[in-house]
Amino acid sequence: MTGGFPLLRLALHRRRRMIIALAVGIAAFEALIVVITTTVTPDQIFGASGRKLPDAFKAFSGSNGDVSIASYPGLLGAGLTHPFWIAMQLTAVGSLAAAAVAADVEAGTIELLMVRPVSRARLLAERTAALVLVSLLLNTAATLSVSIGVALLPDLSAAVPQSGVYAAGLLGFGFALCLTGPALAVSAAGRSRTRVMGVTIAVGAVGFAVNFVAMAWSKAAPLRFVSPFHYYTPGDALAHGTVPWGQFGVLAGVGAAGILLAFGLVARRDLAP
Repeated sequence: MTGGFPLLRLALHRRRRMIIALAVGIAAFEALIVVITTTVTPDQIFGASGRKLPDAFKAFSGSNGDVSIASYPGLLGAGLTHPFWIAMQLTAVGSLAAAAVAADVEAGTIELLMVRPVSRARLLAERTAALVLVSLLLNTAATLSVSIGVALLPDLSAAVPQSGVYAAGLLGFGFALCLTGPALAVSAAGRSRTRVMGVTIAVGAVGFAVNFVAMAWSKAAPLRFVSPFHYYTPGDALAHGTVPWGQFGVLAGVGAAGILLAFGLVARRDLAP
């Protein structure tokens, strides 16, 4: 337990099959979205050009502005807010966050770790680093898959700048950080993997539903500010080619606040099962 970040390496090694499967799966899925986007044009999917779709449909393309799902940026954005994409992120964050603290407390193995010369802060830091690295890997895999497709296909190249693809990928990483913070805080305070997974799903899946309702129903519009999907807008990034730094700051800020809270909680809690 001395040099070489053993806890980080062990966390990655134990879940190497899951990590590889998620990375390959998310890259293949985004490649499929690219193929579908160019094989079936937006006009063929949504009818004649110029048709105005309800504002709520912007939630599916990851847009708070003027990017319609009936466009190339909108269709690619839909691949980056699709339930499959969300599920990949939730699986990685929930699994690794639960394993950070709560899983060992639940299984009664945390005391074996603490017997060795390793501090609570180091335990959490290395396992947090493993989670951040996996989130970065998944979003990089998705981003590269879309980037290659845009580079190879003229129709997409004309409508979507490469800078937009990478801006959307950075927002995706910010979204993963937004999930990571609360999940780690619950793991640091809790004794059950189930509770960590529940919070992760609530932030991700319920957050998407809240954003959709807020965009569809004007009376619920203020609720959009509590959903991470109000700030995670890949459709806008793909269309405009720039990173909305304010929105990225909110996503990363929530993640950082949750991680700091997790360190405070794990330093003070009773680790006995």
